[in-house]
Amino acid sequence: MKKYMYVIMGLVFVSLGYLIFVSASIVFSDDIALPKAKKQSDTRFRLVLITRDMDTAFWNKVSTGASRQALKEGASLEVWGSYSNDSEQFLKQFELAIHSKVDGIIIQGLDTDEFKELTKVKAAFNGIPIITVANDVPMKESLRRTYVGSDQFRAGGLIARQLLSDMGTEGKVILLADKQNEYYQKERLKGIYATLKMYPQIKIQYAETGESKDQVITTMRDQLNKVPDVDGFIAVNAKMIGPMVQEIGNRFQVEPYFIYTFDEGPESLLLFEDGKIDGVVEQDPETMGEISVEQIINWLNGKTVPLDSNGYFTNIHMLKDNRNEEH
Repeated sequence: MKKYMYVIMGLVFVSLGYLIFVSASIVFSDDIALPKAKKQSDTRFRLVLITRDMDTAFWNKVSTGASRQALKEGASLEVWGSYSNDSEQFLKQFELAIHSKVDGIIIQGLDTDEFKELTKVKAAFNGIPIITVANDVPMKESLRRTYVGSDQFRAGGLIARQLLSDMGTEGKVILLADKQNEYYQKERLKGIYATLKMYPQIKIQYAETGESKDQVITTMRDQLNKVPDVDGFIAVNAKMIGPMVQEIGNRFQVEPYFIYTFDEGPESLLLFEDGKIDGVVEQDPETMGEISVEQIINWLNGKTVPLDSNGYFTNIHMLKDNRNEEH
């Protein structure tokens, strides 16, 4: 009898072990593989770069710069991300990186309560430094270590000055932003308004919309009905420039209008090269990636403590259409 009991107990333990293994496999299964645990003999820092805009030219350049600097520093770097601005998947990957206890996270800032909770509470609890890159979030609300990217206030001013240079000091301008109104867009808007407020003959029509193509087209249609004699347009969110130009082109010839945006949109530079828009603020994403890795390694090595909470600004300049003389 005891013999049978031992056999039954053995089968029960084997079955329980199998069920535990299967359950663990389900819990930890994901499209993203966790970074490998650091061996005692492995002194390399493990870093993760996370973005909401995988496979865009801008973020590919950020990744290139970061990967090159990580190789130089002797650190390992994995690039994670979501597509089509999928915030839910993006936040899931951020949390996964925190739970995997990497040494540092470089991440595209997302100005939401969920993102700030992860940086301020979970990452801080685990002692993981966070650097925002390209898109910042307020330091006091997120406790991120620093920001690396463009001075967005200055970028807004740069685009406003180009508008004034091309269009002159009077006219009507539509500013288009998205409803989420993230921190980087607020800074761009501040820069635009600070420059244009000195010219009372510039009339600004501000509009917000959702990010989908249909939403942008609908909003643009409404704005063109409200301001049929508009002279210029600025897409504060560069992802909107494609549908913005499309809707303008459905009604009028695009060429007489003064149209501007920033370079992180997937269509920004293509439309500029085609002569459909008059100016683009070009940023330096490769340098953003390089400096992000450099600064997080400096922090981990205790070389730069604390990091500059105001951020490390990279170069920006205005790409302008030399055909503006024809307007």
